[in-house]
Amino acid sequence: MRYGGADRATAGESGTLLLPPRLTASAETLREAARRRGLHTVQLPTFAVPDGLRATCLHAGPSFADAVAAPLGLAPLEAPADWLAELPRDLVRREIRALPVREAYALRRPVFVKSPNDKGIRAMVYADGSRLPGPDAVDPQTLVLISEVVTFAAEYRLYVLDGEVRTGSRYAEDGRLSPGPLGPDAAAFGAELLARCGDGLPSAIVVDIGLLDGNWAVIEANAAWASGRYTSDPDLALDVVLRSAGPAAHLAPRDRPFVRAATGDRAELADARRN
Repeated sequence: MRYGGADRATAGESGTLLLPPRLTASAETLREAARRRGLHTVQLPTFAVPDGLRATCLHAGPSFADAVAAPLGLAPLEAPADWLAELPRDLVRREIRALPVREAYALRRPVFVKSPNDKGIRAMVYADGSRLPGPDAVDPQTLVLISEVVTFAAEYRLYVLDGEVRTGSRYAEDGRLSPGPLGPDAAAFGAELLARCGDGLPSAIVVDIGLLDGNWAVIEANAAWASGRYTSDPDLALDVVLRSAGPAAHLAPRDRPFVRAATGDRAELADARRN
């Protein structure tokens, strides 16, 4: 099922899709879609980049991307760390804040906490801020998203390219894994969200949405190059993935602010965005 009307992305059609040592079922499906399209695929045995390797895109987790993107001249795109917290309340329907983890230590109530764009801090409900990883385990300046504890009745993943929903899938119901079709209501809310706030996202991204107390709400945004497909159309999902971590030399001007920062630069970048 396709919801967007633009032509298929072609930037990586003659290129090479790079994959990590261990593949998820989603990555295996995308690899087959890439091969059908005529792309080369390379799966590395480690995070080390061999001499002479060339790649035009990657599909992997954040740690692998951090290891290989710069040496290969790739530009992985991601949402701003505080994008979710800056959305209007009627689009999220819960309190969400983005703040350094050192400030979150002072919280004395149950909260849902997660890292915005990686798994540095486990996404879960914490009884209070004292249960978060301490300064011996994480840089106190690390930005985290803090939200009130809610339960989504159903959760959906949208693959977005150039401001349009290209494909998607349900992935959970009542907190349990439940892959299924996207459905027109979810796609319609995605279109509304992108019309209102799509300028704050890169041209290729994944957005998760869900039903909260009978209303649609944004759950989070994720890098398409690191996201599971569930039942989304693999060819349309691949279109988004190819754009989401392509060559830095081909980066469109609008996407330059959304390139994933080097590990050591993220706290400084988060401070700059808040200011």
